[in-house]
Amino acid sequence: MLSAKSLFQEILDNDESFRLFCSIAASGESQGGWENGRIADLVPASERDLAPKVARHGADEDKHGRIFNALMKKRGLEPVEVPPETDYTMLLEQHGIGLAHEQLKRDERLTVRDIVTYLAHSRVTEQRASEQMDLLRKHFAGDPGIGHAVKLISADEDNHLAYCHEELLRFAYAGHGRDIQRILRECALAEIRVYRDVSLAVMDHMGRILGWPKAKAALLAAGIHAVYAYERLGGWRRMVSLTMPERRNALGGPPAGAAEFA
Repeated sequence: MLSAKSLFQEILDNDESFRLFCSIAASGESQGGWENGRIADLVPASERDLAPKVARHGADEDKHGRIFNALMKKRGLEPVEVPPETDYTMLLEQHGIGLAHEQLKRDERLTVRDIVTYLAHSRVTEQRASEQMDLLRKHFAGDPGIGHAVKLISADEDNHLAYCHEELLRFAYAGHGRDIQRILRECALAEIRVYRDVSLAVMDHMGRILGWPKAKAALLAAGIHAVYAYERLGGWRRMVSLTMPERRNALGGPPAGAAEFA
C-alpha cells in the first residue's frame, strides 16, 4: 500500500535518497537562517523590539540545517549538491515571494512594509513547514535514527508559525490589515505552485534513485497534482487566516541548542 509513511520509509532506508532529502532540507534551512539573520540586522528603528525574535527565528533555521547535516554524518554520508529545480527557497524568491536577497545584502534599513511582507511570507511558508514536520512526527517520532530530530524541528516550526500569527495580528491592529491580507493571498497562491513543482522534481529524483516503476511514479505525480488542485480551489485559505496563538511570545526566549547533533 502506498502511503506517506511507506514512501518516506523507503527514502529513509536508502543512503542515496536519504542523502538527497537531507541535503535539500539542510540547504533550505540554512538559507532561511541567513535571510532571518539579515532581516534582524536591518529592522527599522521603530521595530527594534522585533529584532531578537527574528534573530531567534534565524538561529532556529541554522540549527535545523546543522541537524540535517548531522543526520547524514551519523550514517557516514556527505551532502550532495541540491538540484536547482528542488530548491524551494530559491524558487520562491524567483517568484517574488518575500524580500529579495539583493535587498538583504545591502546595509539599508528595512521599512515597516518590508517587515510586514517578511512576516506574511513566513506565515505561509511556516504553515507548510509545520504541516510537513507534523506528518513526520506522527509517523517517525519513535524512530531511533531521526525521531528526536523530527520532534525538535517540529516544535520549532510550530513556534515559528505562532510567532508569525501574533506579529501579523499586531501589525493588523496597527492599520496594516489590508496590506497583510493582500500579501498573504498573493504569497499563498504562488507558494502552492512552487510547492507542486518542487514536489514533482523531488519525487522524480527519488524515483530514479530508488528505481520506481513508471506506474508508481505516475501515481505519485497524480497525487501531487491532486493536492495542488485542492489547494488552488480553496485549500490555500488555511495559509492566510490569522488567529491569536495559544502560545504567546513563542520566540521570546533563547533558542534550544543542537549540541547533541554536532
